[in-house]
Amino acid sequence: MKSAPDWISQPDTPYLLIDEAKLKSNISYLKQRVESLGSHLRPHLKTLRTLESAEYLLDSKSAPATVSTLAEAEAYAKAGYTDLLYAVGIAPAKLKRVAALRQQGINLHILLDNMTQAQAVIDFAGESGQDFSVFIEIDSDDHRGGIKPQAPQLITIAKALGSHFTGLMTHAGGSYACNTEQELKTFAKQECDAVRIARNNLKTAGIHCAMTSVGSTPTAHFGEDFSDIGEVRAGVYTTFDLVMKNIGVCDFSDIAMSVVTTVIGHNKEKNWLLTDSGWMALSRDRGTAAQSQDFGYGQVCKIDGSVLDDLCVNSTSQEHGVIELSDAYQLEDFPVGHQLRIMPNHACATAAMHPVYHMLMSDGSHNTWQRITGW
Repeated sequence: MKSAPDWISQPDTPYLLIDEAKLKSNISYLKQRVESLGSHLRPHLKTLRTLESAEYLLDSKSAPATVSTLAEAEAYAKAGYTDLLYAVGIAPAKLKRVAALRQQGINLHILLDNMTQAQAVIDFAGESGQDFSVFIEIDSDDHRGGIKPQAPQLITIAKALGSHFTGLMTHAGGSYACNTEQELKTFAKQECDAVRIARNNLKTAGIHCAMTSVGSTPTAHFGEDFSDIGEVRAGVYTTFDLVMKNIGVCDFSDIAMSVVTTVIGHNKEKNWLLTDSGWMALSRDRGTAAQSQDFGYGQVCKIDGSVLDDLCVNSTSQEHGVIELSDAYQLEDFPVGHQLRIMPNHACATAAMHPVYHMLMSDGSHNTWQRITGW
């Protein structure tokens, strides 16, 4: 483990730190993997939500990308990116913003899974003369939204949309509950099979499906055949996190995001460290609580990034973190003013708490990225 550069101790804590070398390695690996299995990656920009990260993720301004808010779509469109999938079910009131982007020449795709949404698109298109590109969401795992692949309303909605219908999209969010490599492989196949079945049913009904889109970080890393799938989406793979580590998608050494924090006090009676990173810095996400290993509010590391075994942030209040020391550690090991790094449970949630990211560049130098905010 390399020693931390001197500048890491200079910004006020808590702050978000991203390791550029790990970020680049994670991005490169998945891109090559998906392409080797016959498809193309449509990276999800929601984890980092910065213009700078898009330059790492996308080969060109016309390369396909995924967003989770229209604020992201508007910011990336302003920066010149032209192929964006807004992968959250469309609220009819947002169609005006979608139309404004499409009028600028942005190929912004939207998502829906019911006839009410579809009718809103049809009505708005008729009134405004604006065309749309619509993906129908397929439910591949009973996780959240979407239409079952064999459901009759799939045909009904696609027919009603007519020329606005572009393709099918599914997200295997249920893969986050997998625990073994075989489970992940099975889940990835199930995800792909769902859109294959839906596409075949559309074909039987005489409806052309131009695009199929699948993806989650676990299934993108464990799928074995994407050759007849148009694109694969993933987002948190850029930095990974403790949830992904527990699932078996990455190891500690792949996690590129951490929160730098300072020890601000000791509770000697309880053998606790108090830090200046509460849930406002780490987020309230407790995604590891139901997994094989519970990391509390984050894994504690030395300032150089090396893991301190059996130390996590056990509890938080708004601006305080509590680290309960095991018998292997003494309070004197962590004097007031000592700095630590905390790996996050859920990178997307932790990143959302920070308007600025501090970048540990591959050469050890310092840079900052600004987060896109809003919805």
